[in-house]
Amino acid sequence: MQKIRKGDDVVVRVGKDKGKSGRVTKILKDNKILVEGINQAKKNQKPNPNAGISGGIVTKDMPINISNVGLYNPTTKKPDRIGFRFLEDGKKVRYFKSTNEVVDV
Repeated sequence: MQKIRKGDDVVVRVGKDKGKSGRVTKILKDNKILVEGINQAKKNQKPNPNAGISGGIVTKDMPINISNVGLYNPTTKKPDRIGFRFLEDGKKVRYFKSTNEVVDV
């Protein structure tokens, strides 16, 4: 079980996009994630008529390390750390460490 999953709202804690928030679109290897609208770079793309791709300059989301983001806590409206706990029925859930609330996902 991962602390940050696809579809979670996260806030960037360090780097050039510090303070910006977005939704996780993909989890990559080596503890990296893709967040929509965060860590964007411009790339030159070659046209490919067979695939219907036009060439030009494209803005692309680049990976960011998972340690540089925090899960958005709606009660405190800040990024928060995540922990794991077992409920009475034996189910493993994530919770916010500052407020001890279970993450609703």
